[in-house]
Amino acid sequence: MKVVRAGDAALLVEAADLATAHRLNAALRDEPLPGVVDVVPGERTVLVVAEPAADLGRLAERLRRLRLPDDAGGDAEPVEIPVTYDGADLDEVADLTGLSPGEVVRRHCAATYTVAYLGFSPGFGYLTGLDPALRVARRASPRTSVPAGSVAIADRYAAVYPSASPGGWRLLGRSELRLWDVTRDPPSLLRPGMRVRFVPRESP
Repeated sequence: MKVVRAGDAALLVEAADLATAHRLNAALRDEPLPGVVDVVPGERTVLVVAEPAADLGRLAERLRRLRLPDDAGGDAEPVEIPVTYDGADLDEVADLTGLSPGEVVRRHCAATYTVAYLGFSPGFGYLTGLDPALRVARRASPRTSVPAGSVAIADRYAAVYPSASPGGWRLLGRSELRLWDVTRDPPSLLRPGMRVRFVPRESP
């Protein structure tokens, strides 16, 4: 891992790959280091924010020596997200991929996904593991409002919109599961490194 300064009170850890970034994030979550006030994981980076008076040189050495878990997800079972596959773009995705709508659904549900990182909006997880046959580009014209709970794909990612927002991803269906809830601790249902499965509630 490469550790570089990011401003006056933070360090950016550049990991070799997604798995290493997840393992580092898990280690810092399970055993917080003294002086660290926030940890922000990315796809291959982890931003470690420290107290203003922290010794960043010492913190960098501790990060380099930190023992990482073998698996960021531990032994936890994948989070299951129930989906009704009636999305506005399901038929279009079928046309673009040359598959039937039923086969799109089957392939989408067959995969086990990993939360690469959170971004775009609170609780929005970028999920890797999408079947390559389902990789389609974003819409040329994004929607001004995508309903909360919309299950979508774009490029190599799958996602669920945790709140209503603009968006250009292709909508396959919807889920009633709440991914972001400010009354929950933590508010986000998803976290980097977590595994996810989509479960159909009914046939398309």
